[in-house]
Amino acid sequence: MSTTLPPTIAQHFDGRGKDVRATYDRILAIAREWGDVKPEARKASIHLLRVAVSFGTISPRKDVLVLTFKSTSDIRSPRITKHDQAASGHWTLEVRLNNAKEVDHELQQWLRASYALAT
Repeated sequence: MSTTLPPTIAQHFDGRGKDVRATYDRILAIAREWGDVKPEARKASIHLLRVAVSFGTISPRKDVLVLTFKSTSDIRSPRITKHDQAASGHWTLEVRLNNAKEVDHELQQWLRASYALAT
């Protein structure tokens, strides 16, 4: 029985556009300003952990980075491409980011609120 290890974080960016990695690096740098953040490579994504709880999931695509985060309410914004209500008062929201400039104040507020939920 063989066990397949998940790819490394660097391997998640193989064959991706340079803006995809730059966007990830910007998100990680900002999140680390809030406290301890541990990125954890999984099979198809990278989870951002606070302690042992995920507050964000990064899925690198060819030319875009997909960021999924948690919220206590739905956020109505044209930037949100997917809205999933996991349970009452628990939402999972998705944003597609083309470059690091899109990691603006608004996105940082959403992600910081998700970080606060991961306790």
